[in-house]
Amino acid sequence: MASTTWILVANASLAKLYANHGPKKGLALVKEYEHPESRQKNAELVTDRAGYMQSSGNGHGARQPQTEPKQNEMRNFAHELASELNSGRTTNRMQRIILVAPPAFMGLMNTVMDDQTSQLVTDRLEKDYTKAPPKDLASHLEACIYL
Repeated sequence: MASTTWILVANASLAKLYANHGPKKGLALVKEYEHPESRQKNAELVTDRAGYMQSSGNGHGARQPQTEPKQNEMRNFAHELASELNSGRTTNRMQRIILVAPPAFMGLMNTVMDDQTSQLVTDRLEKDYTKAPPKDLASHLEACIYL
């Protein structure tokens, strides 16, 4: 039986998970994910300003350092995708992973994936191919897929 490779093509707001079941078998779309919150402006994601702590005595209050809401949403999406990859690993639905994402999102994916799942990643392409049709994507990934 041929091993299955999952190809996750993602950016901060859109991801497509494909499966490849062996050389020259093409790509089959497994699932599509959208995370529109990552596309929103920070102001649209915030309901109030950064936390303000009143100090005691005569000193001034201090602002809490704030993570940009957009960064939080990107991280949430990366966690969701990493969880899906982990699930695929634990249920043996795939034996290998190829990650395709722009550099910033690739970095996030690398930090949120657990070690066992990360070990199945054989190739990382720092590109945004989320809009590429499967046929074009297959040709971009030919060197990775057709080993």
